[in-house]
Amino acid sequence: PSNVIQDCAPCAWQQSMERHRPMKFEDCQRSREVGFVSSDPNFSVRPDGSVYAKQELANLSEPVQFMVTARGLHDPHIWETTVKLALAGHPHPLGGIEEMLSRVWDSQPRVIKFPRKHQRSSSANGLKRQKRDWVIPPINVPENSRGPFPHMLVRIRSDQDKAVGIRYSITGAGADQPPSGIYNIDPISGNMFVTQPLDREERASFHLRAHAVDMNGNQVENPIDLYIYVIDMNDNRPEFQNQVYNGSVAEGSKPGSSVMQVTATDSDDSTTANGMVRYRILSQTPNTPIPNMFTINSETGDIVTVAAGLDREKVSQYTIIVQATDMEGNLNFGLSNTATALISITDINDNPPELTVRTFSGEVPENKVNVVVTNLTVMDRDQPHSPNWNAVYRIVSGDPSGHFTIRTNPITNEGMLTVVKPVDFEMNRAFMLTVVVSNQAHLASGIQSSLQSTAGVTISIQDVNEPPIFPVNPKMIRFEEGVPAGTTLTVFAAQDPDHFIHQIVRYSKLSDPANWLKINKTNGQITTMALLDRESMYVKNNVYEATFLAYDNGSPQASGTGTLQIYLIDVNDNAPVLIPREAQVCERARPNSMVNITASDADADPNVGPFVFELPSFPASVRRNWTISRLSGDYAQLRLRIPYLEASVYEIPIIVSDSGNPPLSNRSVIRVKVCPCDSNGDCSATGAVAAAGLGTGAIIAILICIIILLSMVLLFVVWMKRREKERQAKPLLIDPEDDVRDNILKYDEEGGGEEDQDYDLSQLQQPESLDHIINKPAGVRRVDERPVIAESQYPVRPSLPHPGDIGDFINDGLRAADNDPTAPPYDSLLVFDYEGSGSTAGSVSSLNSTSSGDQDYDYLNDWGPRFKKLADLYGGGDDD
Repeated sequence: PSNVIQDCAPCAWQQSMERHRPMKFEDCQRSREVGFVSSDPNFSVRPDGSVYAKQELANLSEPVQFMVTARGLHDPHIWETTVKLALAGHPHPLGGIEEMLSRVWDSQPRVIKFPRKHQRSSSANGLKRQKRDWVIPPINVPENSRGPFPHMLVRIRSDQDKAVGIRYSITGAGADQPPSGIYNIDPISGNMFVTQPLDREERASFHLRAHAVDMNGNQVENPIDLYIYVIDMNDNRPEFQNQVYNGSVAEGSKPGSSVMQVTATDSDDSTTANGMVRYRILSQTPNTPIPNMFTINSETGDIVTVAAGLDREKVSQYTIIVQATDMEGNLNFGLSNTATALISITDINDNPPELTVRTFSGEVPENKVNVVVTNLTVMDRDQPHSPNWNAVYRIVSGDPSGHFTIRTNPITNEGMLTVVKPVDFEMNRAFMLTVVVSNQAHLASGIQSSLQSTAGVTISIQDVNEPPIFPVNPKMIRFEEGVPAGTTLTVFAAQDPDHFIHQIVRYSKLSDPANWLKINKTNGQITTMALLDRESMYVKNNVYEATFLAYDNGSPQASGTGTLQIYLIDVNDNAPVLIPREAQVCERARPNSMVNITASDADADPNVGPFVFELPSFPASVRRNWTISRLSGDYAQLRLRIPYLEASVYEIPIIVSDSGNPPLSNRSVIRVKVCPCDSNGDCSATGAVAAAGLGTGAIIAILICIIILLSMVLLFVVWMKRREKERQAKPLLIDPEDDVRDNILKYDEEGGGEEDQDYDLSQLQQPESLDHIINKPAGVRRVDERPVIAESQYPVRPSLPHPGDIGDFINDGLRAADNDPTAPPYDSLLVFDYEGSGSTAGSVSSLNSTSSGDQDYDYLNDWGPRFKKLADLYGGGDDD
């Protein structure tokens, strides 16, 4: 199949010759009938694949490159390869190919003819067989050519150009398709040109088709395929993916340990030396312990260690300059580039922690906890704040009871020896501890622990004055309730733990809710001061608690507390109480008309129920009208014995007895309301009133009280109306609206108005004394001044006037005021303080009377001396 031939053909043709030697070819059908054609006229290929020179070459000191095409005799497909020849024993650098290609570029262009179709007769049946078209070898064009342009590549011609006029053209990408204009052809001569430099990295090959038509546009030849290959030049440097690479390797790593990889790429053809990159290390900083601690794989870029001795504590980072060169690392012809590799040396736990001193010491007061006794200092050269550096402290001996622990300070890495359990000076005056320090991480393989990782700690305990201690706290005692005052209950004594100091212990009462107890201040004896009652509110669950204080005479004084719990044993000292105290039943005996009764007792079992309920024999009506039946040990029923009982409230005495030894009894009274009931057995409204205990007399008394209260309210209203009428029966001498007395008042000065800063207010104020009036000449007086004459005498109101004299008193005062020339307003207008000008209220001088026509004002003369001035102004008197 054709696809099989296409897949396997490149495997047989990707070969190169560096010396003059034969090459064997065969197709995928194992057929050795293969035809070869060389693009160089100086070389040819025999049917067996041997390449030979067709003529003696004058100079073969430079490499020669040409194309060889092949095809099988029974296969329409073709293959091609590049053959490079060099003189044996005289290798030349591959860079010489560029010079060779330059000479090929300048050599005489080839002529490519359109292949002809030949017919031949078949030997068997006379049929004619068409000869296959010959394949045109590819055209090689070097990239980055300097021209001149356009530069002729080949000449296309047809054998029929002598018989008819031919026009040539080319089509395809690079000609009439993007990128268009790179190639063109002379339509008459068939010369094909390249118009500009080529870049293999942009496009490595072109596929064009050449056409030949006559003057009428008719096709003269079948189109031929032209393959143009851009020959790569070393015009691109290797480029590193990163300018700075970061890698790491553990300290103490063995030679050959992988560190990191650097990668550089070259845009040139990777199948040629132009794109083959090689790596090498240019420098290492610092050069310790040796200058060449690392090496790099020239092809892969892998950096590995080549020597031992990496120590982070000495060198924590190396800087490596890496160079990448193409042309397989040829420094003379290759292009290079550099990058930086930063290699960090990671820490391992190769340095054990060491305590700075062999012995530490400290002291702590007794009975203290969470107190730091001393700080253990340590030195570790590994990476700070890492598991290889973080210290872990342990107490290996000297503290069997676990009084101490060592916590690590996360910042300083010091060990804080701390008290976690109180120590007693009387038990231990000093401790000798042995501590060991290690790291969170285990030591690296082959690293031994240091002797300086162990140290001793001496701790001195300081004696302090300890408070007295009650040996049993709380202390429980049992007593029957009701013990009399003055009874000794117990001795509640405390002990002083300071055995080496003789101190006196004293006692006092700290808490005694019921104030039942007292304590002897010297020996701690507890005595009662009152009767102990188990039923008291201060007793909880039969237990009464009191707290006492014991203190010594040390310096400073220390005290301790103790709790005494008295369990009170119950005695039968509380009689039962009847429950409920009120109930109601129907006046007629019914099956459901009953009262369930029980009792409560403050005592405890067995001094409570079962209870005994019974009716007393006196009065006799109780047992005659009522009966009690027992339901259970704690409950009984009270019901009517007779069929009917008048509705009312009855107080029924009942005797209740408990089960104590001896039993206690109590005579209790229950109020039972007997009332008429409806069909459901519930008291009706009328019956409820009757059962409430209000008789007819009580109801009448309530009604009389209500009537009396309403009568008093009515009398008060009538009296108020009568008084109002009497007040209206004596009218005043003048209309209250016309009474102007005391309507014009003098107010204190309150300051001026908007413009009160430029005038003297004293000229507008009423004088406080009459000296200036008395000293004035006769006949000169202001109209608003008070006359200087003796004041009139006004009637004096009796201390206890009769209500009927009020009108007479007012009339007498009115007549005295009318005849008093010294009474304000002195028959003139008063002058008030100046409040500034520019008020928005305007002036009242513009007010005019709205009255029209003549009006008689003579009646003003009848109003007294107060209106004399008005009478003179409007009445036409003698003073007009």
